[in-house]
Amino acid sequence: MVKLFIAIVKTARLRQWIKNIAFFAALLFTGNLFNPELLTQTFLGFLTLSVLVSSVYFINDIVDAPLDRLHPFKKKRPIANGTLPIPAAVFLAITMVAVSLYSAFLLSQFFFLALLAYLALQLLYTFWLKGIVVGDILAIAAGFVLRIYAGAFLIDAHLSIWFLLCVISVSLFLAAGKRRAEFAILAESVASQHRKTLSRYSHQLLDGYLAMFATASWLSWALFTFFQGEERVFYLSQTVSPKLLDILPLTILGSGKLLMVTIPIVIFGIMRYLYIVYEGAKAESPERILISDKVLLSSVFIWGVLVIVILYGGLYPSA
Repeated sequence: MVKLFIAIVKTARLRQWIKNIAFFAALLFTGNLFNPELLTQTFLGFLTLSVLVSSVYFINDIVDAPLDRLHPFKKKRPIANGTLPIPAAVFLAITMVAVSLYSAFLLSQFFFLALLAYLALQLLYTFWLKGIVVGDILAIAAGFVLRIYAGAFLIDAHLSIWFLLCVISVSLFLAAGKRRAEFAILAESVASQHRKTLSRYSHQLLDGYLAMFATASWLSWALFTFFQGEERVFYLSQTVSPKLLDILPLTILGSGKLLMVTIPIVIFGIMRYLYIVYEGAKAESPERILISDKVLLSSVFIWGVLVIVILYGGLYPSA
């Protein structure tokens, strides 16, 4: 019984919930991070989304069990090695889908529709898009985008087009990195057996994708930080303390420009991720990097602290 419980927990991939932290992006960038009501609502939505995400992993592992047995790491998954029986996995998957969608409907109808779209996308990926060149990368990226915008739907928040561009770019970057890492840890012959689309990709093509999306990621973040405050009225007397005026020039204290100090950290994080991608083992799973790579984790932490301090510490102009 204990072994079965451990197998269920492993299949649920609780570690993958780390990626769902992006669900709080809408709350953070709309200035509502410390709003008790919206924070509670978003946390409940986070749990609901996470249960749905786990259900998708059950479905994916059931379908991919034969191929997972060829993979050096995935062959240890409970369904692939027989620890978790397929009938039990099917029952758990259906139950989690039903519970998560019902909970989403109770929270918000548009949030429910966003999660329904996410589930449909994941099913399309599992049964079809996974075998289509480029389509597989786009599907993985779209999953990241839907997670973030599900959070926006839940609290009825508006996110700028620049933020959308940033989210799409980063999502494509992570998706391309995931595929490139699979090449790094699998021999070419085994890679094509494990995932058919890998036989149609080349190292050079994926390297090109990584270079393109890495550039788009940091540049779109730079544009977001620059244009984030363009519609806000900047009153020095209302938004900036006199002490800060004595220290920093107006060049830096202009509308929205303080958020741009995070750009070098974003560039460093992207460079660090690229370094890890070519190591292979850890980069196949983005959340594994955050857990195991202290350098990247530190850069993400510093970035998060700076964003919160700038947006909520009275350093950023308010409308």
